[in-house]
Amino acid sequence: MTTPHQVTVGVLADEGLPEQVITALADDLPGIFAARVSGKTRWRVEHEVAQLPLDEDGDIPMRALSQRHRQDRGWDLVVLITDLPRRAGTKPVVAGVDVEHGVAMISLPALGAVLVRRRARTLLVRVVRQLMSRLGIDGEHGRRGAVARLREALAPTQRMSGGHQSTATHLALVGLRGRLRLLAGMVRDNRPWQLVPHLAGATAAAAGTAAYGVITSSFWKLADALSPLRLTGITVVTVVIMAVWLMVYNHLWDRPSGAVERRKAVLYNVSTAATLAIGVACMYAILYVVALLAAAVVIDSGYFAQALGHPVGVGSYLNLVWLCSSVGIVAGALGSSLEDEETVRKATYSRRERERQERNQRRRDDRTSSERESPTQTG
Repeated sequence: MTTPHQVTVGVLADEGLPEQVITALADDLPGIFAARVSGKTRWRVEHEVAQLPLDEDGDIPMRALSQRHRQDRGWDLVVLITDLPRRAGTKPVVAGVDVEHGVAMISLPALGAVLVRRRARTLLVRVVRQLMSRLGIDGEHGRRGAVARLREALAPTQRMSGGHQSTATHLALVGLRGRLRLLAGMVRDNRPWQLVPHLAGATAAAAGTAAYGVITSSFWKLADALSPLRLTGITVVTVVIMAVWLMVYNHLWDRPSGAVERRKAVLYNVSTAATLAIGVACMYAILYVVALLAAAVVIDSGYFAQALGHPVGVGSYLNLVWLCSSVGIVAGALGSSLEDEETVRKATYSRRERERQERNQRRRDDRTSSERESPTQTG
């Protein structure tokens, strides 16, 4: 009886979401590879969590990492999982595969905001199947189910070659669906729901203003006079005001100098705006719940009805808190001015996005220094 050939797949994952994904999948991967890649192979999967380094171009050196870990750890194949958004030209990349060097890299932001683990599992199978040709073992393509093949066919992706003399290939996102999926993944990676606890000054100003409105009779009468449609409009405007204020005041809008870099920056700027809008919306929701509880405890219904001149119900309390929360958000925008710019950046951006911006800033500083030195040297 022939002993099955053993293949060791090493997975290097960035800290954060990549770590969570591989931790959840690691124990099941040998069985998944046996079922969907090659049942004639004995699979061993090892994983390690580390901060994957960046080269001078801001990309992860796949080949160098693969060579080092295959030699040091005895891995046959290496798969990198990162939360760094990647591109091939102008197209966002889901995964890159270099068969010659036995390495692949998966970019989680390109998997979107939902079903990330399932998509990562499917993609791991796909890249490992492709890497198997390096070992002279053909993956059993026919063992994929009809549903898996249909999902792969309908996915907004396109396989791209790395060039005439390269064995590398890329799986790129294409079309509007692909770009929206990347945008959703980038926003998720920024974790907008964590904006609130980092903006202590803004939260305090918003809560204080909302509390003042809850106990002020002029707010009662104004809220009673406003229609739900107008209150909705006020809510949207106030959320936009605070998001724009945070972006402008803290210089979060990316403005690179080159034409190519400007095109790339569009997606980053949209993801920043969406992150801030969702973060402010989370603050609004928390503020609304707290203000509603305060109104229910503090405002006596009889006194409330006397001030308004008509019977009150739950709707009267909801409208009051609605208005107070909107006004509170405007105050929160002003309160955010007390926050340190670096604090706001850490609250808004993922670690990889901060690295990208810091690298771009260093390049701009170097370019400015060179331009200043040139006239001096010429003279």
